[in-house]
Amino acid sequence: MKAINRIIEQARRSPMRIVLSEAEDPRVLQAAQRASHEGIARILLAGDAARIREAAARFDVDLSGMELVDPAASALAASYADELFALRGNKGMTPEQAQREILNPLCFANLMVRLGHADGSVSGAVNTTAEVVRTALQIIGIAPSFKLVSSFFLMMLCEPFHTLKGGLIFSDCALVVEPDAGQLAEIAIAAADSAKSLLMDEPRVAMLSFSTSGSAHHAAVDKVVNATHMVQERRPHLAIDGDVQLDAAIVSEIALRKVKHSQVEGHANVLVFPSLEAGNIGYKLAERIGGAKAIGPLLQGLRKPANDLSRGCSADDIYYVIAVTAVQAQAALTHPDALLTPSHS
Repeated sequence: MKAINRIIEQARRSPMRIVLSEAEDPRVLQAAQRASHEGIARILLAGDAARIREAAARFDVDLSGMELVDPAASALAASYADELFALRGNKGMTPEQAQREILNPLCFANLMVRLGHADGSVSGAVNTTAEVVRTALQIIGIAPSFKLVSSFFLMMLCEPFHTLKGGLIFSDCALVVEPDAGQLAEIAIAAADSAKSLLMDEPRVAMLSFSTSGSAHHAAVDKVVNATHMVQERRPHLAIDGDVQLDAAIVSEIALRKVKHSQVEGHANVLVFPSLEAGNIGYKLAERIGGAKAIGPLLQGLRKPANDLSRGCSADDIYYVIAVTAVQAQAALTHPDALLTPSHS
C-alpha cells in the first residue's frame, strides 16, 4: 500500500476535528467536502458563515456533515478574546485589539486548537507561510521540550519508475534558514517523530552533508557531526548516520563501502538537510526531476498540529494535508507530546 494511502486509512480509523480557516476558497471547499464525505476527518470551517455558504453554492460543494463556525456569531468569541489578550497582552495587545483579532478566521481557528475545540488546523492556501507560522507560534505555542518550530515535506515515491519506493521525510525545507548544531539536532528529533507517526515505521535518520564519515574537513561538516552526537545523546536507540552524503544515505551498497559503523545501512527514511537552502533545493529536485509527490510544508515542534499549505496548492494537496494533520492529532491525543517532543528513553 502507498504511504499516503496508509495515512488516509489511519486518519479514517479515528476521525479528528480539523479546522480550516480559508473556507471561501474553492480548493479548500473541495478538499473539505472530500475529507468529510470519505470520513478521514470531522471538518470545521471557520469564517463568515454566509459567505462560506455562498461560495459552496457557487462551486457546487455539499457542506453536509461539516460544521460552520462564524467568529462574529460564536458564543465562544468573548472567551477567545480573553484568552488571546492573556497570551498577547504583555506584547502590547489591548483587550479591544484582541476582540478585533479573533474575528480573523486564521486566529480563531488556532484558538480553537489551543482550547481543545479542534484537534488540528490547516491554513495557507490564502494566507502566507509567515502569517500561518506566526499565528500558530503565538497561539498554539512550541512544545515544551523544543526551542523552535521546524518543517518537513512528506515525499512520496510510489510511481513505477521510482527505484526507491515509499515515503520519506525531508527536513527542514521551509523554515529554519541556517540552523546551528543544537537546532539541527532538534529538527532531526522532530523529523524522526514525524516519520514514526506518518510513515508508520521506525525512523532511520541520515544527517546529510557533503562529507561521509569525515571524508571532508569543514565547519559545515563539524556542525552536522556535532548535531548527530546531540541526537544520539537524547535518543540513544534511534538509528542515525551522520555526517553522510545522500547516496550513502539511500543506497545500501554505497553505505557499506563508505559509512563507518552505519546504523542506517543505506535505508534512510528521514533526510535531515544541513540548511534551508539545501533542503529547499533537495525537495524541489526530487519533486520536479525525480517525480516525487511533495506534501507540505508541514510543521513540527508545536504543542498541537497546525499545518501550512503552499498558496499554489491544489484541492488534492489540501486533502492530503488534512489527512496528515488528522494522524498527527491522533498521535498527540494517544501519546501526549509523543509526536511533538523528544523522548529521553
